Amino acid sequence: MQTVTVSKKGWVVIPADIRKYLKIKPGDKLQVIVYGGHVSFAPVMDPMEAIEKGMGFIKGGPSLTKALEEDRREEREREERKIRQWGPLPGEK
Repeated sequence: MQTVTVSKKGWVVIPADIRKYLKIKPGDKLQVIVYGGHVSFAPVMDPMEAIEKGMGFIKGGPSLTKALEEDRREEREREERKIRQWGPLPGEK
């Protein structure tokens, strides 16, 4: 465990080894969490960065997009069959 000192301006320096371990760089934002008299800091990740880091996470599995497209196609066909019971669709003869 390391100890840091709060400056007159309220600044706290995060030790270099901890910054390196957490990959905290100048300009990064940290979330301040206060609970039960304790203060904790957590790196804040840009939502787009989080998405980019998650891309390809489940490689090799089935394509959820293709499954959704197929499900929507089947649903559209079912709905069209129901509507055709009452006559042709607009534009059909």
